[in-house]
Amino acid sequence: MILYTPLAETDIFPNEAGENVNRECVSYNGKQVYVERNNDGTYQVLQLLSTDPQDFLDSTYAPGTILK
Repeated sequence: MILYTPLAETDIFPNEAGENVNRECVSYNGKQVYVERNNDGTYQVLQLLSTDPQDFLDSTYAPGTILK
């Protein structure tokens, strides 16, 4: 089956229901960021949600970055 969509495969076909419990979309410095909450209360960036190409050049929003 081929799906022509801008969404990620995991958005269409989620895995386990409890797997995404710690994931949420937050606003950080005015940018929408999809993050995962760690056990120590910090957030780890999973994906930057932006239409501005300049935002993706900022290493602050790179996947894997820890936000405090």
